[in-house]
Parts: sequence; structure tokens; C-alpha cells
Amino acid sequence: MSRSRANWLLPVSLLLALVLGLLPLPDLLQPFRPYWLALVLAYWVIEAPERAGLGLAFICGLAADLVFGGLLGEQSLRLVVMAFILQRFRAQLRFFPLSQQALAVGGLLLNDRVIAAGVHLVARQPQLPASYWWAPLIGMLLWAPLFLLLDGLREGRKS
Repeated sequence: MSRSRANWLLPVSLLLALVLGLLPLPDLLQPFRPYWLALVLAYWVIEAPERAGLGLAFICGLAADLVFGGLLGEQSLRLVVMAFILQRFRAQLRFFPLSQQALAVGGLLLNDRVIAAGVHLVARQPQLPASYWWAPLIGMLLWAPLFLLLDGLREGRKS
């Protein structure tokens, strides 16, 4: 892999994840929007821990809070918790088949929703409707294609 590809792929993929989170969706599909930033960050924490960790998760979360106009620090907390859990179990996750990795990522995305609900409860913000709990399932289903796409780009193979 060339160094130039290694240098640009991580920031571009995270920026693209932020943009995907901003794309307008019809009201009917809005609850099913995957947490793209968490999915992309999870890939990098698992596959390139020397470049992606808690600090990057915190910075990405702050950027997402500013871009999405949410409660400042909420997404930072959510992403740092996810990155911490991924770092803790990285050695095991790397050797799981993609289907089991998808289940683990789905569990992390569900945990993310629980944290978000807790933050909204403590901050006395309105809770998201029950339909928003489907998004972790969509993220779990997207894990394998996203993983293969990013892995192919990172390794220099055609996807």
C-alpha cells in the first residue's frame, strides 16, 4: 500500500461519513439512518489502532456535534465509549468472521442508542421515537459491505 493512500483514506472516509449523516432523507426513512460515523470509526479502530483511537473518536464526535447541531459533547461521549470497547476487544474482534463482527458492531450501535437516550434523559432533551431503535440493525447489516469496501481501499485492491 502506498503511503499517500494511507494518509488520505482515513480523513476522507470520516469526512464522507459526516456528509452521509447530513444527507436529507424522507421523514419515513429518517429513523433508519445508520450512524455512519460510528461505523467508519469502528473500522479504523479495529484495523488501524495506531491511527485511530480515543482521541480521534473525541474529535470526530465534537465535529459531528457541531455539524449536526446536537448537544455539544454527546456524540463525543458516544464515540469514545464505542472506541474504548472496540480497543478493549480488538484482538478478539479481528479474528471473528464478518457475520460475528457485524453482530458485535450491532451490539455497540445498540449500546450507542442507550447512551444517547441516557444523555437525552439527563439533559431533559426530547427522546427519539421508538422507530429510531431500528438504526442499529441497519448499521449491523451494512457492516460487512462497508468493511469490505474500506478494507479493499486500504489494501489497494479493487472493490
